[in-house]
Amino acid sequence: MVLNKIEKLIEKYENGETTLKEEAKLKDYFSQETVAPHLQHYKAMFNYFSFNQQETFTKQLPLKTKTKFNYKWLSVAAVIALMVGFYFNQNETITEQDKQDYEKAKSYLQLVSQTLNKGTKQVEYLTAINQAGKQVNYLKEMNNPIERIYK
Repeated sequence: MVLNKIEKLIEKYENGETTLKEEAKLKDYFSQETVAPHLQHYKAMFNYFSFNQQETFTKQLPLKTKTKFNYKWLSVAAVIALMVGFYFNQNETITEQDKQDYEKAKSYLQLVSQTLNKGTKQVEYLTAINQAGKQVNYLKEMNNPIERIYK
């Protein structure tokens, strides 16, 4: 009778359905010297669990992380960045030719802008058409006063 109960508990244990009390019964049974021969391999497992339960960890765990930011390397990197910047900036002097090219480009862009603005003046009548369309839509609403009430 006891053996049937132990076998059922083992089956529940393997399915992960046992309670703590049932597991304690299994540990008690397998801690005895007499265990059924077909359940002998479970004895080693439960003895291992009870042995590991007594084991403790005695080493000290570091709770704080030691992160130090090395400012010396940051200053070295900043100095290198400045030196590279000065080196590449040294060769970039603005010549008279560069100033003339800039002024030419500026005048060309102004000419393009003026031409585009002339084109927009010719299309200004479209805004009047849009306003007239809005007024016509308002008149359509006046034709159906019942729909206006429901809205």
